[in-house]
Parts: sequence; C-alpha cells; structure tokens
Amino acid sequence: MQRHCNAKIVATLGPASTDRSTIEALVLAGADVFRLNFSHGTHADHKARLDVIRAIESEVGRPIGVLLDLQGPKLRVGTFASGPVQIAEGAPFRLDLERDKPGDATRVSLPHPEIFAALTEGAELLIDDGRLRLKVETLGPGFAQTRVMNGGMLSDRKGVNVPGVVLPLSALTQKDRADLDYGLTLGVDWIALSFVQRAEDIVEVKNIVQGRAGIVAKIEKPAAIDCLDAILAETDAVMVARGDLGVEMPAEHVPALQKRIVRACRRLGKPVIVATQMLESMVSAPVPTRAEASDVATAIYDGADAVMLSAESASGKYPVEAVAMMDRIVAQTEADPQYREGLDASHTRPGANTPDAISWAARSVAGLLDVAAMVAYTNSGSSALRMARERPRAPIIGMTPRRATARRLSLVWGVNAVLCHEVASVSEMTEVAVETVRKRGFAQPGQTIVIAAGMPFGSSGTTNLLHIARVG
Repeated sequence: MQRHCNAKIVATLGPASTDRSTIEALVLAGADVFRLNFSHGTHADHKARLDVIRAIESEVGRPIGVLLDLQGPKLRVGTFASGPVQIAEGAPFRLDLERDKPGDATRVSLPHPEIFAALTEGAELLIDDGRLRLKVETLGPGFAQTRVMNGGMLSDRKGVNVPGVVLPLSALTQKDRADLDYGLTLGVDWIALSFVQRAEDIVEVKNIVQGRAGIVAKIEKPAAIDCLDAILAETDAVMVARGDLGVEMPAEHVPALQKRIVRACRRLGKPVIVATQMLESMVSAPVPTRAEASDVATAIYDGADAVMLSAESASGKYPVEAVAMMDRIVAQTEADPQYREGLDASHTRPGANTPDAISWAARSVAGLLDVAAMVAYTNSGSSALRMARERPRAPIIGMTPRRATARRLSLVWGVNAVLCHEVASVSEMTEVAVETVRKRGFAQPGQTIVIAAGMPFGSSGTTNLLHIARVG
C-alpha cells in the first residue's frame, strides 16, 4: 500500500480511536504516523495501541511511525476553599507557596518555587490558557503580589504560563522519565519533547535515548523561539505546537512564526510537523470550516513535512473522517501548480559538503532526465533526509535494511520507506533498487531512476555516491 501524497499525516490515538478496526481505518484513510499522547492514558493503554499498529503495519506492507509525546512539566495553581472564584480586573491578587492553605478571591497557592525564582517585577503570568492575565508588582520570599490585568472565573488547578521568562526547570519530569523509559522499551520511533526552552533540553533527552528513537522538539514557548537555531542544531525534527505557543504569545504572531520555523527546518533538512487545531471543528462536526481547510493547505504550500490531528482523531466524533479530509486537502493542494512553483521558489542551496552536494546533484539530474523515481539507499536515514530536503518532483524511495529507520522515515516529506536486505556492492544495490521501483509501480521498463547512497555500505551519514540506472 503506497501513499500518494508527499506531506505526511500524524494522527493522535485516544478513546475514540483505540479499537483495531478504527486504527486500521485511519491507516487506510491516510495516517502515516500515530501519536501516543502520554499526558493521558496508562502504559497499558498505549502498549495495546502500539501492538495494534504493528499488527496492521505488517498487513498493509508499509512502515508506520509511532511518536511518543511526553507530557512535560505542568505548572498549576492550587485549590480554592469554596469552589471557583471571580477575579476582578484591576484587583490585587497574591500568589504564594502556601500549598496547604486553600485560595480565595485575593490569593491562591502556586506550588512551584522555580517560578518565583525566575520572576521579576513587571513579568506577566497567564492562567487557564491565557484567559486570566496577572502582572507582578512586588516580589518577596515565596510570594508575588500581582495586579489582575484580565479577570474572570478561576477554579482549582488551572494551568499557569509565564511568557518571556526562562524557568529553571528541566523539560523532563519524573513522570516523563518513566514514560520515556517505557516507550523506548516498546520501541517507539519518535519522542516529542514538551516544554523545550533551550538546546540543553534536547541534549538531556538525547543522552538518555542514545539513538534508539528520533527526537522531536515541540516549539511552544517564546524562549525556544529566542534560541531556535541552537535547538534545531540538536534536534532531529520539530513540531510547531501552535496551541501553547499561541497562549504565551499574541495570536497574530503565530502565523509568521510558523512560517519562520518551517523555513528554518527545510533549510536544514529537519522534518517539521505543523500541529494543533488544524481541523478542530471536526471534533464534533463531520466537515471542517473553510478556514481550517485553508490552514492545512497553507502548511502544505509552505513545504511542511507533516500535519497533525490531535483531539480530532483522539477523542472526536469523526476520527476517520478527519484523517480522510486532511488527506484530501493535502492531495488537492499538492496537485495545484502553484504548490510546485512555491517549493521551487523557496528552495535553498545546500551546504558545501559531499552529502549535500550529492543530494543537490540528484535533484538536478532528476529534473534534466525526467526520472521516474529517486532512490536513497540508507542505513541511518540520512541519505533519504537529504534527498527530501531538495523537495524533488519525482517520488523518493527510502530503501533501508533497518526497520527502525524505515519507520522513522514515515514522517519525512515525499519518502516512501521500503525495507530491504543488506547489499554488498553497487551492482547489487542497483538491482534491488530497480526491482523495488518496478514491483511497487514507481517506474516502468525503459524509465530512468537516480540512486544515492553512502559508501562503504552500512556507515551512517556518508552519502557520497550518485548512480543513474535504467529500469529493465
């Protein structure tokens, strides 16, 4: 079963998409990667879903990726003595560390000393996804006296965001470490890291993962934008987490940031996922709004590797219809001549190194000879990633002897991952490539294909060979 789109679809699994028949329907509708959201559910729930995914993968005959999304630190206020309270605009409001003292309309506990350590006078705090906004006027040992800028109802354990402040917190909580260890034992393909503020957060996770999965940095905090280049240098992929990003930053800033992040990832050849509220109305309706369809299309026009569904496929009424709709939007957008014109116009020259030069040359040859397919024979996935960076017109076949690599490549733009055996020579590699593109319908006898690989075979990141072959 081959995919017909270049951009990939990430679908979140949840209560609405746990049974085998629904997950299989999601695959047939166009899902390429499944997200397991460890903010919800038990380890047993996620293992059961992953087991179903692996069983379906063997039946459909193409690799399916699994992304474990870690919860990250959750900053919340404490509880209130008499239920929800009305916080009046302009009123003083105190936050403190007295976690055993229930709150009222004048104060509440904020049991996170790290926040008080980082706060300064004039800093703002957003509560309940930004519905309430407080401004710090004075600080003392274990407390902050604030002024209510935007008031409203406040109830127990609402989330707190501190925009513009780098908090002295690891992106990994104890829960995350346990979830990460369990996910790696299960054999997930990607790890999405929440609460990324600095490149060191990525390094911390990489030191634990040790190459057993790819790392996805979720860009959801202003601090991450401030050091985006350093984060991109360390991570394997990026998620534009627009929901949280839109809480901590003005909503009107998010579209430009999305484009900036996508451009930066494309320039470096790092897969980028655009996420959050893409078809939000399909949580309760069988069709999206026209604005939502345009939102998905915009990400595709920009050249994003993947678009993601969250509640739409995890807890909505129409999970399969949401994936099918997203698939149709992607296909229709990629069929538009302006899509290709935009990709070509936004293409950036490769770096001055051998692997990038080979991929750039492969794209040029493919254009000159009108090749039927481009094949990347790859051990680590590096050759396929570099080929995808070029956004060629011809389909990319990522041939690899490693199942883990094939599954990771299911997230990458334009790559059709194919599991194959180890090869020992260029002639054997060519024979396997020609047989694969012919059997899978990518090329007909007499057509030309381009093959990129690294020599010696089995060495990661050594793309140094470009070969042109004719399909017999």
